[in-house]
Amino acid sequence: MLIKTLFIVLLLPSLAHAHGMSEAEKLTILEGGNLQFLKIGATHMLTGYDHLLFVFGIVFFLTTFMDVVKYITAFTIGHSITLISATLMGITVNYYLIDAVIALSVCYIGYENIGGFRKYFEKSPDLIWAVFIFGLIHGLGLSTRLQQLPLGEEGIVLRILSFNLGIELGQIAALCLMVALLFKWRHTKSFLQISTISNNGLIYAGVFLFLMQMHGYSHTIAPDEFGFPEDSHSHAHEKMESQTPQAPMPGSEYRSLPDNSFSEIPDL
Repeated sequence: MLIKTLFIVLLLPSLAHAHGMSEAEKLTILEGGNLQFLKIGATHMLTGYDHLLFVFGIVFFLTTFMDVVKYITAFTIGHSITLISATLMGITVNYYLIDAVIALSVCYIGYENIGGFRKYFEKSPDLIWAVFIFGLIHGLGLSTRLQQLPLGEEGIVLRILSFNLGIELGQIAALCLMVALLFKWRHTKSFLQISTISNNGLIYAGVFLFLMQMHGYSHTIAPDEFGFPEDSHSHAHEKMESQTPQAPMPGSEYRSLPDNSFSEIPDL
């Protein structure tokens, strides 16, 4: 019941938007100062269900405060490096694809927790390094989202640092709740019985998020268009249904024709 409730809380609030920033948030951050960047960063993390699921997987079996600090610090250093450096250098990636990789990181941590790698390797990969590397990937995703805003030239470093600080504060807030729940749950008889189910749930959640992001990527009509919301999604399908390709190929249902392509279709 606990993992089901946590999954619903983390997953549903921003499912359709893939934890993107709303127009209202963009307007607020443009009119505000560094404190607004901090606020948006914290909100972004608290609604970033894929990031939170990964953090939940990290701390699931950690029983000491120092272990939590060690692993979360590795994750924080990783995503801070790429968040700051990629934003300053203007490096972006397709946000569907980077979010798809982040979804796979959720699968990884769930699989690690159930001892999946130990079935095939004498020694499973060093988790601290895996967490750091995935932190780098998560930070690249955060940077790509941040760069959707016009950051300007003057004071850009302070804006990035404020956003990053907000990310960390949001992570700490979520982490405190997770650790408290796990600490209480760990002292019940059901913990060991449900732990495998819970981490399998992380794997299934990661697979679902991966498929959702790849679905969105396949429906991207233009490089900078977010095609997953219902209006664009329906438009894409209407466009697909109105096409009559002469030689269908696998995956052709996701392709769009030029605007003048309909004039080339002969009258029936």
